[in-house]
Amino acid sequence: MKRGELEYALDEIDDVAEFVYGLLNGTRIVALTGDLGAGKTSLTQAILRKAGVQGFIPSPTFTYVLHYTGADGRRYYHFDLYRLKSVEEFLAAGFADYLNEPGSYVFIEWPEIIASLLTKNVCFAELSHVTEDKRRLRYEIV
Repeated sequence: MKRGELEYALDEIDDVAEFVYGLLNGTRIVALTGDLGAGKTSLTQAILRKAGVQGFIPSPTFTYVLHYTGADGRRYYHFDLYRLKSVEEFLAAGFADYLNEPGSYVFIEWPEIIASLLTKNVCFAELSHVTEDKRRLRYEIV
């Protein structure tokens, strides 16, 4: 188990993305929690850019999941489960397949509803406001 904490200014998001991208060597899933506006989507977008994803990277709020291919040819999945009602709804949609796809990486905003599925090789990342232009990232890899 590895855990840590760091504070960063909003203009340092690319440095934080590089740090989290480095954590992907030990895990495939990043579960992002935090209040609205804490920076979950912004951090995920910065990580995907670090992975070489080109073009516009929107939030998957209304589609639940978006997929990308990085410059390294790897598949990246970006989930937003804010509107999901239950783990059963997640499973019925076939989304669990993404969690187990070999060689892929998964970023999940609002993962609380599927916490029972996130038991190993997961980086839990909690984002919080420190000030208006500063954030805190606490992470734990299980």
